[in-house]
Amino acid sequence: MKRITTFLMLAAAWPIAMWAQQGVTQCGTPTGQAPFPTGTYLELPNPQPPTPSQWAKLKETQAAWGSSNERYGQTTVPTQLTNRAQLTAWRGEKVHTQAVLYTPVGVEKLTYTLSPLTNAKGEALPTEAFETGFVRYVMTDELNKDGKGGCGYRPDHSIYDSTLVADPIDHSTLQLQVKPMNTQAIWVSCTVPANTSAGKYKGTLALKNEGQTLRTLPLEIEVLNRTLPAPAEWAYHLDLWQNPFAVARYYQVPLWSKEHFDAMRPTMERLAAAGQKIITASIMHKPWGGQTHDYFETMVSWTKKADGTWAFDYTVFDQWISFMMKAGIDQQINCYSMIPWKLSFKYFDQATNSMKSIDTAPGKPEYNEMWTAMLASFSKHLREKGWFDKAVIAMDERPMEAMQKVIALIRQVDPEFKIALAGNYHGEIEKDLYDYSIAWGQTYPADVLKRRQAAGQRSTYYTCCTEVWPNMFTFSQPAEAAYISLFVAKDNIDGYLRWAFNSWPLEPLLDSRFSAWAAGDTYLVYPGNRSSIRFEKLIEGIQAYEKVRVLKAEFEANGNTRGTKKIEALLAPFKGPFAPADVTKQRVERAMKELNTL
Repeated sequence: MKRITTFLMLAAAWPIAMWAQQGVTQCGTPTGQAPFPTGTYLELPNPQPPTPSQWAKLKETQAAWGSSNERYGQTTVPTQLTNRAQLTAWRGEKVHTQAVLYTPVGVEKLTYTLSPLTNAKGEALPTEAFETGFVRYVMTDELNKDGKGGCGYRPDHSIYDSTLVADPIDHSTLQLQVKPMNTQAIWVSCTVPANTSAGKYKGTLALKNEGQTLRTLPLEIEVLNRTLPAPAEWAYHLDLWQNPFAVARYYQVPLWSKEHFDAMRPTMERLAAAGQKIITASIMHKPWGGQTHDYFETMVSWTKKADGTWAFDYTVFDQWISFMMKAGIDQQINCYSMIPWKLSFKYFDQATNSMKSIDTAPGKPEYNEMWTAMLASFSKHLREKGWFDKAVIAMDERPMEAMQKVIALIRQVDPEFKIALAGNYHGEIEKDLYDYSIAWGQTYPADVLKRRQAAGQRSTYYTCCTEVWPNMFTFSQPAEAAYISLFVAKDNIDGYLRWAFNSWPLEPLLDSRFSAWAAGDTYLVYPGNRSSIRFEKLIEGIQAYEKVRVLKAEFEANGNTRGTKKIEALLAPFKGPFAPADVTKQRVERAMKELNTL
């Protein structure tokens, strides 16, 4: 990426409202009385203007089909396009592609229409199976200057290369202006119903300007005679951490109000449709410190009564858990954290009628006294609600010595509590952890993994800002998100964890950069229930994992050793944990194609 220092200096000074206009919602700052996500919005100016010589050979607006594994630059002429899109899907699978329009003269009012996709018998894929949207552009940056990941604070963005990159999928905007010498992609997804007849379904995508057709692009989806289970039945243990506090701030609604829950519902249902298994719950103030734009408040009220005893109120916790379960995420509740990043615990002190904090650590008398009371109360409450078997006391990247002390305390209060850790692998505490997610690049000993899976314990990998590749920054290759789950399948791991599903920065639709970590590290979806290229490709990889699982079970049941060996060969190229980035797309596309031939 070319550094545009002058642009960055100006961008830092320009108020966001500069791009607001009548009838257009400008991200977190609504104009007029229109609710935020229903309108269109204006992207930031592109720091990389078009090069006229690259567009000179084009005389009129063009369009063709592209690849879901590409981010098409806004001001560059796209290459390697095709006139026909041919997708292959199992019943129950979500598949996607991109149509790419590029214009030397501009398009004033771009719209598109997807015709019914029908087979030779006249049967059609239902309209509700499709989800479409303009692929929008968001500001991104790059890896650290030493090339070693994207960790570390970034208070001064001017030292990083920044540009607009294709990532948000805007399902809300139905009409878009495309400037001269610009490219605009349209994302097309289809979730094939489980009862669909096998066969080829054909239709078209018509791209129009002010109602006049510019191009009509043929689209074909071949539905195979295989069925993917529903997302709620996927074995893949997906854990993307939710941040309800970011939603309340962004939509400017009171925390835990009806408006707050209404704003969250579509996005959390989208997460459930990706196979999410776990609810993220904060049971104390700032379990991760203030590392996100909107830090996590406690969902449990802590009160130290005048007589020195403790009392706990679970009203908000209950509301959040009930809401998420109704949204379809109902298998596990990870409760953070007995070992926060800053060992300080906030509570209401009845004797002084004020909020206070106590700085303490695992093993200290005041820590043990406080958490003994909380765990006993929490256990009782969870059992009364019928949630105890789903609840897990969870910690994130904490030292083994601290974990050992906390595990001992939990076992003393209620030995039936489940415990989770995302962090480094420690053989000394592994048996105590029901849900263990270890850092990408580490491995479980083969005998340990086999024992854990036989016992019903969860063993996953996680990535964060550390990984150069594979990752899901807004500048990462789209195929990296799918690569992760194919690698997980190759290692026979249970799933994947990522720390941030929707910890939005200030203006996530405009700028994915944050004051810490590489751009996009804090979120995978956008406000207004907008998906992203990264999130859709993550789903693609998870579905591939599930295909592997289904095929393995079938081949083993039938004694089909040849089929089993084909799967092993298919997954073998997913070596790692690190590999040259230029092989990512190639390996993913080959594996996806081969899976559909087995």
